[in-house]
Amino acid sequence: MVDRELLTQVVYAINKAVGRFEMPSPLFHTSNVGTVVAVGIAITAVAGVAVAVAVGSDILFNDGRSIKTHWSRKRKIHSLKSQEWHDSFDSEDGCLSNYGEAVVNKVRWGGIDPEIRAEVWPFLLGLYDLRSTAAERKEKKLSKREEYENLRNKCQSVRLLLSDERGDRGNLEEPLEFEKPTLKESQSPDNAVLVDSSEDAPLEDSQEIDKRSESCDGKGSQDNSDGISAVEQKTEDVSGVINSWQLESGSPALENFTTWQRIIRLDAVRMNAEWVPYSPTQANVSAEEAFKLARAASLEDDEHLEPCRQHHAARLVEILEAYSIYDPETGYCQGMSDLLSPFVALMDEDFEAFWCFTYFMRTARHNFRTDEVGIRKQLDKVSEILKIADSPLYNHLVKINSEDCTFVYRMVVVLLRRELSFEQTLCLWEVIWADWAALKMGFGVGKKPKRSRKKRAPPSNDLLLFTIAAAVHKKRKIIFERCRGMDDLLKECNAMAGHLDIWELLDDARELIRSVNSKTL
Repeated sequence: MVDRELLTQVVYAINKAVGRFEMPSPLFHTSNVGTVVAVGIAITAVAGVAVAVAVGSDILFNDGRSIKTHWSRKRKIHSLKSQEWHDSFDSEDGCLSNYGEAVVNKVRWGGIDPEIRAEVWPFLLGLYDLRSTAAERKEKKLSKREEYENLRNKCQSVRLLLSDERGDRGNLEEPLEFEKPTLKESQSPDNAVLVDSSEDAPLEDSQEIDKRSESCDGKGSQDNSDGISAVEQKTEDVSGVINSWQLESGSPALENFTTWQRIIRLDAVRMNAEWVPYSPTQANVSAEEAFKLARAASLEDDEHLEPCRQHHAARLVEILEAYSIYDPETGYCQGMSDLLSPFVALMDEDFEAFWCFTYFMRTARHNFRTDEVGIRKQLDKVSEILKIADSPLYNHLVKINSEDCTFVYRMVVVLLRRELSFEQTLCLWEVIWADWAALKMGFGVGKKPKRSRKKRAPPSNDLLLFTIAAAVHKKRKIIFERCRGMDDLLKECNAMAGHLDIWELLDDARELIRSVNSKTL
């Protein structure tokens, strides 16, 4: 079959070589592309240039010259496949071979096949230790399921109290009996305590609901692979649970929950349906089942939703309510539903989606602090990357009073979720998590690349920020020519939505990491 695009590029390259720079008209169709090529060959013959040959992404001439086509970047490595994934486990104890180093590196450069994402993500996020046995994972799964059920029962208790105040219990049922988890109390009765545990505690050790796990602020960390001070990567297991005194009518915690509950329901029913192709089971849920779950979740204004979206929205509500009780310091903020939706789409069990989301939020929760300290640090890091990697671009941003990079605020808050398609978002996130896992396990740190491979950038805690910086850098020419202030920059950033190639962007981000390293180390 004739590759029309490739042949069109051949003609363009030939014409360029003889001084004609116009691209062949996009109106040409496959049926007449042969004529176009013939014209290009005739032109080159007149000019004394031999016929060009397209090889891969290069157009080669017999005089040794070559011209790169616009899609000439190296294709990504194939994603981690199901067979590779299952073959990585030891048949005796169920451990990943070499603690999953090959798996993690594969994901870093190629992502994960959609078929096994729901299986691999819990390992990358730390829900299941990469060094764990099958028996340990089974025990952890049972423990986490029980913890989630306890949280949901607590949600039911709060919702029953609220419905009693309104005099309408609706479809609420009495919560099941459960063992109430212990919670350390703070000095102030207005907040559930969030006590930092020892910094030596491993990230994955969060078996008890009243414990906080490792708090990594980047200081003293072994990772400085980016060549500049890393943004504070405070990852923590926040597990505050509303105490009995907080369930009293009029308590601040109850008022907060009421506010979160209202916003969660509004956001849940607004979620689009781009996740549907990734979840055949949920996509085919019956109208009866969707309606039942929606009423149990007390959804409102959901009558216009088709069953699959109604079911998805109800699951979002239940999981986000549980999270707001698990982490009352963060509660719920708009944008968190965007982060949870992929987990709900890929995972059929709520408890697993909840815990993967919770482990993800150990870092992402700082994007939702009211003081915006976490966001500010990340924006400063993007600014610093651009300053080191491309000083002329940075100087232009200074000139137009935009060097604080506030124009990428949305990209940072929801991790490019609004700029990328659903599939591209999944690819980006799993590659970022693989970098985190590689750093945590020491994979690829301080190792020399194989001779046959081009030197690759080391894993980075800040891959997201380098990716955002790469997206800005792609607009470099337009920023110089058209942007005269923050409004112009915001317009250009918003225009990126739907027009980014995630693998090209990740390649550019890795190149920025190498560039920054070379200039700062």
